[in-house]
Amino acid sequence: MTARIDFNCDLGEGCGDDAAIVPCISSASIATGGHAGDARSMREAIALCLRHGVAVGAHPSFLDREHFGRRELSLPPADVHALVRAQIEQLAVLCVEAGTTLAHVKPHGALYNLAARDAASARAVAQAVFDCDPRLWLYALAGSELARAGAALGLAVAQEVFAERAYAAGGGLVPRAHPGAVIEDLDAALAQVRGMLRNGIVTSIDGHALPIRADTLCLHGDRADAAAFATALRDALRAEGFAILSPATRIPHA
Repeated sequence: MTARIDFNCDLGEGCGDDAAIVPCISSASIATGGHAGDARSMREAIALCLRHGVAVGAHPSFLDREHFGRRELSLPPADVHALVRAQIEQLAVLCVEAGTTLAHVKPHGALYNLAARDAASARAVAQAVFDCDPRLWLYALAGSELARAGAALGLAVAQEVFAERAYAAGGGLVPRAHPGAVIEDLDAALAQVRGMLRNGIVTSIDGHALPIRADTLCLHGDRADAAAFATALRDALRAEGFAILSPATRIPHA
């Protein structure tokens, strides 16, 4: 059987070459107004995805455009649930308008990292996804609290790994403020991807070999070189014998 991997990227954030990235990926997480994006950018991103057969997902975040959603805010779980649900529903309406349906939800930035480690926040995010549509896939950091919360509710969970982010010894992502948190070298990123997909292992920033499950591979779309990275990753995945497809559709990417 051919090995499969979903290749996802963030879109509609106003800082990347979305048109060049979309032909390389199988699913996209579209900014829903919290950290970036508006109705126009969401419609444009949905149209791009439809043009290239890419599954559409929501990318909700803290309401913090000033810091691009990368500043952690202290909110009670009820407020986390409300902001995530509102952002999902906004994109879902635009999907229906465009003649398609929402496939998945992936939190962004500080909200993603908070839900990865904090059980109460994880349950709030997962419940918001379930309350919007229990058929939605939940993209969550592999092995995280969010992955466990989604599975406990019966959501389909895609365990997510990252091509160009360093891992800490505990399996979380190294905070961006730390040196080496972002992998800038393409060859190093490709080596990390091969290790995760072929061997189920990622090497932490301090040299520990960590077991990891990879259902979906993420590339951050706000990198200045995201389009070049996306092309190289797509080509490497194909060379390794992987079919690139969304877990929601199971349709091979063209």
